Amino acid sequence: MNAQQLQAIIAAGLDCTHLTVEGDGRHWSAVVVSDAFVGLRPIARHQRVYATLGQKMHTDEVHALSMKTFTSAEWAAQNN
Repeated sequence: MNAQQLQAIIAAGLDCTHLTVEGDGRHWSAVVVSDAFVGLRPIARHQRVYATLGQKMHTDEVHALSMKTFTSAEWAAQNN
């Protein structure tokens, strides 16, 4: 799996306003911005992203995924 494939999987399962994925084929990092995160704690946000990956986390296609998750408002505040 490459970064574009992983990004497409996340984007297909979660409405993102910004999404970047980087990694080496096993270990990945992502910045995910979605208003689906409004009102959610960080662990629930991560669970939402993991849910888009389904079995890929369990079959080791995606061995590790670290992520930073933001709502659109949080992302805008961070980048001003």
